[in-house]
Amino acid sequence: MTDFPLTEHIPSLRRYARALTGDAWTADDLVQDTLERACAKWRLWTAGSDLRTWLFTLMHNIFANQVRSAVRQRAAGTAVNVDDVEHELVAPESAASQSLDLQRCLMRLPEDQRAVLLLVSLEDLSYEEVAKIIGIPMGTVMSRLSRARTRLRELMEGPAAAGTVRAIHPESPAPLRRLK
Repeated sequence: MTDFPLTEHIPSLRRYARALTGDAWTADDLVQDTLERACAKWRLWTAGSDLRTWLFTLMHNIFANQVRSAVRQRAAGTAVNVDDVEHELVAPESAASQSLDLQRCLMRLPEDQRAVLLLVSLEDLSYEEVAKIIGIPMGTVMSRLSRARTRLRELMEGPAAAGTVRAIHPESPAPLRRLK
């Protein structure tokens, strides 16, 4: 396994895992699980094929399995929607808390959209490579990427942008909100 240049891909795996999970500890666990699986299943990698794509495919599949497992566990217990208790969450006032929080907005994207956005934007993979990693058609990659960019823009602009428009044009209607 000395010819297996696995270590050179660890930084990009860590970067993607961190952005995908939103938590350093969870990201490190995901990378560790990915590397363990790669070492255990190294014979499944076709020599000459793109090792990076294979590693990202492993990571994506492990993460998807973890998400499904978490959903099943939540279904067994009581889940609380953060948006429902947002008014109860109080953070100290500071300049940092008023700045845009890209990580929080990324974590609010649906997992399938977030994965595509991160693989294309953060890891600079082609649509074709992302389609192969996730196991979806290239048209679906483009669709998810478009929806992810639109939703991320909406989240980043948030209520502050809507308030600015209303301050300039008070006659403009309040922004629509989706009801559950």
